Amino acid sequence: MLDLFKKFQHGLARTKSGLVEGVQRIINQARGIDEEVLEELEELLILSDLGVATTETVIENLRQRSRESGRIEPGEVLELLKQELIAQLGPGGQAAAGPEEPVHQPTVISVVGVNGAGKTTTIGKLAHLHASRGRKVLLAAADTFRAAAAEQLEIWKDRAGVEIIPSQSGADPASVAFDSLKAAMARHVDYLFIDTAGRLHTKENLMAELEKIHKVLARQCPGAPHEVLLVIDATTGQNGLSQARRFAEAVKVTGLVVTKLDGTAKGGIVFSIARELGIPVRYVGLGEKIDDLQRFDPQTFVEALFA
Repeated sequence: MLDLFKKFQHGLARTKSGLVEGVQRIINQARGIDEEVLEELEELLILSDLGVATTETVIENLRQRSRESGRIEPGEVLELLKQELIAQLGPGGQAAAGPEEPVHQPTVISVVGVNGAGKTTTIGKLAHLHASRGRKVLLAAADTFRAAAAEQLEIWKDRAGVEIIPSQSGADPASVAFDSLKAAMARHVDYLFIDTAGRLHTKENLMAELEKIHKVLARQCPGAPHEVLLVIDATTGQNGLSQARRFAEAVKVTGLVVTKLDGTAKGGIVFSIARELGIPVRYVGLGEKIDDLQRFDPQTFVEALFA
């Protein structure tokens, strides 16, 4: 847990410099919680990409606590804020657990998102994570639009030490997904990761194609895909929230992967997406190394942020 805490602490350094230092500055200048302090905190949280709705909930809860206790000392404000933020990330602040062990044979995981969000890199890191635990992993190169996608996936295949079902540029993505699932079932694979093409969430035809891929998978293996992970680039801020909404409407998104958290000072998007969509965050990207994709834990995330 200590190593995980350190990874979060290091990866969230930029977010910490923007959000936490601002909170500490406000608290150090305050004598307690009053409307002026709450307004300053509200502005800071919105600027950190927590989103208006999430921020209003946090501030109103702090206001209510202040009324109930009569007075909250400056030193207590930080602890109360941490509690409120953890609460926004899930019931009871529990980790949003996905299948650590394969629950089907194979467990089919479709990875979706817009161009440049980091889908292929995420698949490579997830493949490494499961392969390092002795699981048999197969990758499906269903991104047939981008010429470099298959090459990129091949590189990650070698790094992770797993197998891949290649595809030809321009091939039908649904057919690639079908063939890959057929191979996964024949080879008794534990996890099959489907690398889908990056698509703008506003393009109806591309979203319809994604639905087609999932229908083909379900016909071959009832219940597939068993997980649909939406990859969101943290540096896109509130635009990531609109992406998530549209993808969730088109396909049943079961979990989120928030990448590039180490590259933004506005990591508040994690709170905004988790609360407003009710979709659990499964993993967060805290760097470029193969083991820098970390399983998300709300408590560790917030504690490391404020450490």
